[in-house]
Amino acid sequence: MKLAEYGDANMELALRGLESKTLDPYLAGWRTRVVPALGHLAVRMITNGVVDRAVQNWIADEHSRSTVKNTIAVLVRVMEQAVRDGIIKVNPARVSGWQKLYKQAQDELRDPRALALPDWQTLIQLADALVAASYNQYRGWGDVVLFAASTAARIGEVSGCRVGDIDTSQWIWTVQRQTTPAPGGLTDKGTKGKRARKVPIIEEIRPLVAQRILSAGPAPDARLFTGPRGGRISTAVLRDATHWDEVVTQLGHEHLRRHDLRHTGLTWLADAGVPLHVLRRIAGHGSLTTTQRYLHPDTHKITAAGSALSAHLSVLRAPRTLPATTVLTR
Repeated sequence: MKLAEYGDANMELALRGLESKTLDPYLAGWRTRVVPALGHLAVRMITNGVVDRAVQNWIADEHSRSTVKNTIAVLVRVMEQAVRDGIIKVNPARVSGWQKLYKQAQDELRDPRALALPDWQTLIQLADALVAASYNQYRGWGDVVLFAASTAARIGEVSGCRVGDIDTSQWIWTVQRQTTPAPGGLTDKGTKGKRARKVPIIEEIRPLVAQRILSAGPAPDARLFTGPRGGRISTAVLRDATHWDEVVTQLGHEHLRRHDLRHTGLTWLADAGVPLHVLRRIAGHGSLTTTQRYLHPDTHKITAAGSALSAHLSVLRAPRTLPATTVLTR
């Protein structure tokens, strides 16, 4: 039995004894996080590792600590019921250390610049190495990596990109959907912020995008990026198909995750001098504070700002030139 089916059939029993005020957040966690992430798996296939990865994804999606706690709690109760039913012997949802992971994720979000790749050449090197490590050296994996970093997009948003979303006259991508895990596999839904946003396509990747459009065909609903067999892409698919962890470790970026391609793009845009309000729209951030974390006023810029202020104040302090005295003659 799939976890979603088992949970729906046994939820009342699993949550018995809880107060009504606790039931709502537990059930919300089950519907909106547990089922999309794990519901398609058989109960016996749920392991500590599977739960660990799900929890890390919930944290990376910036859910609050209490939300993650309630989501884990309802999963623990359902799996505990599976133990009582004799389906499994040990409850795999009793994960430990997730609070530490949560703190680590929060620290990273405070300084997302630290997660970015340093330059374009390093990105090219990463893309090429991932292609070389993949089965049959599928070039599409490298295209996904270059496109994600250049547009500061999430991997799910790259997967959800269609031919009709690309305006090749102005070279703008309208981001309006993402591919996410769901019961039975991957599905498309709206963006994380529930709003479409426009992202520039820089010159460096325009030939790549043009070739992908040609390969995808004229249908506006055709996916721009797919796996080697035409399937949807997810961050887990990209990781497994390219042996991501091994490749980034060999390149000296052992802590680099797929989501850090987005951090890379936003950091580069900020360093290029893109105004804060424009950067926020490109990123799709709900909070201006989140966008501000990508700004990096280095020492030179701070010194220059002080000099500019001094120059401005010196102009204000300077005595104004008085008009010449007019001599009246009779």
